[in-house]
Amino acid sequence: MSRSVLITGGAQGIGKATARLLASRGWRVAIADNDREAGAETAAELGVTWYDCDVSSEAQARACAAAVATALGGIGALVNNAGITGAATGPIESLTLEEWNRRIGVNLTGVFLMTKHCVPWLRAARGAIVNVASTRALQSEPNTEAYSASKGGVVALTHALAVSLGPEVRVNCVSPGWIDVRAWKKKSLRSDALLRPADHAQHPVGRVGRPEDVAALIAWLLSDEAGFVTGQNYVIDGGMTRRMIYLD
Repeated sequence: MSRSVLITGGAQGIGKATARLLASRGWRVAIADNDREAGAETAAELGVTWYDCDVSSEAQARACAAAVATALGGIGALVNNAGITGAATGPIESLTLEEWNRRIGVNLTGVFLMTKHCVPWLRAARGAIVNVASTRALQSEPNTEAYSASKGGVVALTHALAVSLGPEVRVNCVSPGWIDVRAWKKKSLRSDALLRPADHAQHPVGRVGRPEDVAALIAWLLSDEAGFVTGQNYVIDGGMTRRMIYLD
């Protein structure tokens, strides 16, 4: 497999951590992100190529894929990480169609569009895709219908693509839980606030997750070591979703 990778939403958070890890391992890395401040900052910091792209736009997704393939000499791997936060949007009665469509458009349709337009190069490279979903695909807090639906769709789309694109392209998914991304945001948004002991104690592993944790899993799924793995969703949440919680 060609060691060239496109990471959407690669300017901050999990995407940035993944870009840094893969670049450190000798991959040719391109990131796509429509936050221009963060994109320019991360490109300069990591020495990767940044493309301004709204993944929910087919025209932009098509142009981005073609530009990356030209710059990197193909696309051997795709990490569909771009997404809008899972913050509550209010009761379903007040959830607007615009809010719903924007989350579905970026979080789910964006995965479809970027995959669609990268597939010719991924097939040629016998490459791999990793989609980033969320534990919200499996459980919810109140008033997160749009986000949960979008991430549930990513999980389903993953196994559909794995069947359709195999054996040339492997497709897997990771579903992160609570990941503290504050140190991986652009400089203007970074925070030094401390997590509480209670935050860490909710996790059977004893701590909140870090972007580096997810990046390591993504890197493995892209590697030849995971060559017999496709169509799977890997929950990476420190065991939090396995813990039964009863109110005293």
